[in-house]
Amino acid sequence: MMRQYFGTDGVRGRVGEFPMTPGFAMKLGWAAGQVLGAEGVKEVLIGKDTRASGYMLESALEAGFSAAGVNVALVGPLPTPGVAYLTSTFRADAGVVISASHNPFYDNGIKIFAQGGRKLTDEQEQEIERWLQVAIEGGMTCVESDKLGKARRIDDAAGRYIEYCKAVLPGHLSLNGLKIVVDSANGAAYKVAPAVYSELGAELISIHDKPNGVNINAHCGATAMQSLRAAVLEHQADMGIALDGDADRLMMVDHTGIVVDGDELLYLLAKDAKAEGYNGGVVGTKMSNLGLEQALAAIDVPFKRAKVGDRYVMAQLKKTGWRLGGEGSGHLLSLDHASTGDAIIASLRVLTCLLQQQATLFEAKQDMQKLPQTLINVRYTAQQGHDPLEDPAVKQVVIEVEQLLGQTGRVLLRKSGTEPLIRVMVEAVDAGQAQACAQRIADMFT
Repeated sequence: MMRQYFGTDGVRGRVGEFPMTPGFAMKLGWAAGQVLGAEGVKEVLIGKDTRASGYMLESALEAGFSAAGVNVALVGPLPTPGVAYLTSTFRADAGVVISASHNPFYDNGIKIFAQGGRKLTDEQEQEIERWLQVAIEGGMTCVESDKLGKARRIDDAAGRYIEYCKAVLPGHLSLNGLKIVVDSANGAAYKVAPAVYSELGAELISIHDKPNGVNINAHCGATAMQSLRAAVLEHQADMGIALDGDADRLMMVDHTGIVVDGDELLYLLAKDAKAEGYNGGVVGTKMSNLGLEQALAAIDVPFKRAKVGDRYVMAQLKKTGWRLGGEGSGHLLSLDHASTGDAIIASLRVLTCLLQQQATLFEAKQDMQKLPQTLINVRYTAQQGHDPLEDPAVKQVVIEVEQLLGQTGRVLLRKSGTEPLIRVMVEAVDAGQAQACAQRIADMFT
C-alpha cells in the first residue's frame, strides 16, 4: 500500500489548501488517535514552530485526538527534537510537531512521533492513512463524553529542553572565550538556542530571533546563510551556527565566513568518535558528497548510503547498529546523545570536538575535501500516469553525462518528498563541469 498523505517527513502542504486545512488536521488527529490508541497510547504531546497557522492546526489536532479519546499535552513553540525528547521525558505515549521545517511560512506540516521520540514506521503511517480515509468519507466518530481526551498546557517545557541540551557538553568544558553568532531562523528555537549557548559561557550574538508568524526561514537560517556569514565577519566571531525553522538542521560558518555543511560536520563527529574508540560506521544518503566517503575511508570508518531523508538514515542505523549518520543539508544523527536529528545537540558535539582538539572549525575540517557538487531544483507539473524521471530522453541524457564523468563523478535525480520538484545533482572533480552537466539534465524538464 502506497502512502497517499505522508511524505518523507510527515504530512505537508500549503496552508488553506488540502491537506493543510483545519478539517483535515482534525481528521488526521482522530485517525492517529485510533491507531495509536489501539497500541496503548493515552496521551500525545503537541509542539509547533512559530508559523501563525500553527495555532489553527494545533486546535484542530487537539479536537481530533480528543474525539478519539486520547489526552493532549501542549508545549507551544519548541524545536522538533525538543518535542521528541519531551515525549520521552514526560512519559507521553506519542508526540506531534506542527512544522514545515525549512519551508516558507505559508506552508505547514504535521509530524508524528511514536513513544520515546521515534518516528513512525511506514506500517503505522499506512494504518493511520487507512483510518484517515474513513474519516474523510464521513466515518469519523466520537467517543462517549466521559471518555473524551483532556488537554493541558506544559509551561516549563522549554526550560527542561535547555537543560537537556546543556548536559551534552562535558562538564569539564565550557564555551568561555568563544564568540558565537547564532541564527535561529525566526523559528522554534528562537528562545531555546540563544539560552543554551550563552548559559554555557559563550559570548553570543543572536540574529533572526524575532518571529512574527510569517518571517520563519525568510532569508535566514540553515537554508540561507548569507546574513550569518556577514555577521560572523562583522563581529569577528569564532564561528556561526545556523538552525532551520524547527531546529533539526544544522549548518555552520567558520571564522573566515566559509559555510561548513552537514557532510563536513558529520565527518568531524565521526573522526572524533573514532579517536574515542567508536568501532561502527557512518550512514549518509545518495546525496552525500563523495568527499565524505573518501575521507571516512582514509580513517577506516565504514560508510553506507541510504535514501534521502533522515527517516531512511535512521532505518539504516538501526539495521547496522551504527550510531552516526546524516545529510549534507544538516540533518545529523548522533544516537548516543539524541533519538532524532537535533541541531543544537549536534552543534554542541561539534563544539566538544573543537574544544578537545583545541582547534578552530576552519582547521578541523581540512582533512575532508568535498568534490564540487551542483544541485538544481526544477519545478514540474504532475501528470496522471507520467513520471518525468522515466522519460526516455531524460534517461539518455543521464547515460551520456555518466559516461562523460566516468569514475570521477556522480549523477543523482530524485523527486522532492515535500514539493513538486525534481532535484538534479551532479558531482565532478571540476566545478564548471558539474554545473554544465547538471544544467544539461535540468533543461530536459523545462
